[in-house]
Amino acid sequence: MSPRPLRICFVAYRGNMRCGGQGIYLWHLARELSRSGHRVDVLVGPPYPDPMPFARSVQALPDEEFWGKWFSRDFSGFLPDPPRRVFHPLQFYELGASRLGFLPEPFAASVRALGAYARRLRKGERFDIVHDVQCLGWGLLGIRALGAPIVTTVHHPLSVDRRASFVRDRGFRDALGTMTFYPIGMQSFVARRLDRVITSSEASAAHISRDFGVDPGRIRMLGNGLDTARFHPDPEQPREPGELLCVGRASDPNKGISVLVEALARLPREVHLTLVDRDSAEHETRRQARALGCADRLRITGPLSQEGLVAAYRRASLAVVPSVFEGFGLPAAEAMACGTPVVATRAGALPEVIATGGGGLLVDPANPDALAKGIATLLEQPATRAELSARAPGRIARAYSWERIAERTVEVYREVVSGRPARTTTSARVGQRRANQSSPPSTPSATPAGSRSTDRVHAGSPQASEMPTTASTSMTRDACSRIKGRS
Repeated sequence: MSPRPLRICFVAYRGNMRCGGQGIYLWHLARELSRSGHRVDVLVGPPYPDPMPFARSVQALPDEEFWGKWFSRDFSGFLPDPPRRVFHPLQFYELGASRLGFLPEPFAASVRALGAYARRLRKGERFDIVHDVQCLGWGLLGIRALGAPIVTTVHHPLSVDRRASFVRDRGFRDALGTMTFYPIGMQSFVARRLDRVITSSEASAAHISRDFGVDPGRIRMLGNGLDTARFHPDPEQPREPGELLCVGRASDPNKGISVLVEALARLPREVHLTLVDRDSAEHETRRQARALGCADRLRITGPLSQEGLVAAYRRASLAVVPSVFEGFGLPAAEAMACGTPVVATRAGALPEVIATGGGGLLVDPANPDALAKGIATLLEQPATRAELSARAPGRIARAYSWERIAERTVEVYREVVSGRPARTTTSARVGQRRANQSSPPSTPSATPAGSRSTDRVHAGSPQASEMPTTASTSMTRDACSRIKGRS
């Protein structure tokens, strides 16, 4: 007898796929769970998701987005209409926190979700499990006190972003702002009290255990999902000779874009770089490229549609992921799924992803000479590129399709609901300190990884179509980028 379908309630403080990984994760996982017969309800804050017709309900959690307006200096529509609404306790808190430089969204969204969840219980609705997506606000403890087991997904802890922000800060005032901005104390306290923490890599699991103090026995490493129906090779698409593709925000120090530009300056002139990032006349990468004499070999695309991104992967000779940290490294997985060989760094989860796909080469991080050498090595070896290109797509699909991620997630749900440990090859057993054993095997510089050795620029249901729209969409998206590095 097959187990009955589960009643799942998602909580997310942001839901739009163009505003970060949590929106992509929420939409695709909820769709796949619904396809598998489970009942899915969503409580979500702005920017709101694209329509989710597969969900039973999608409830928009109201938010005036004071934080985004403050950072974008959008004071014309700063106060709500009517203005007296600002004196509602939670809105007043958000206004004050934004003014003082705190990030209020996770806390406020969790409290609103608690209220929405409690009202549903009073109406007679019942849920088997609540799945938080990177919120970790105090309100989740209230939901848990109402009897709901809770799992949370953390792609990487905010402590990683805070460390990157410290690197970029130029003085005491910047550093003080970094110290106060990130709600790490709240998130770590809440994470330690939830039933399970789901993450996407062994590297992230180690950071969650170390920085948030979560018992490694309650962390489950399931990988990250990839839309393999969209990201796949096209044999009819010719490769552009010498074209390097990088997908990442230059404003985020973790992405290592400046190191890639230094490497570009060391490569032959026929090698050129396409960067998928928001563009402007004073883009920091353009300034750096001009100073290094390679501006004529740099193209910044601006945001791409999903179709445009897939076409860019299929056209490039190589994809480059020069990060100094990645909680997963989605561009590396997307590239390999499209049959594009990857040059990546031994940073964060990238060695895990490259070993899984077997379609890339690893070099030392923060080292432009090593990066340039790795790129040149693959560009000079068409047979090796062809081998990597042929090997990776199938392996990526088997490991990271959303169908597989949903199956692993349901195993964790049933583990929590039943009180028994899940039996999956990707989950640490209860009590096993797997998160501290996450260092991947070292790979010699400029050698292919994973042969056998084992982050983005992107309406439906009646509830979704009735969601309030944000008055300043571009402001919101710009503000979303700031949380990834307080740029």
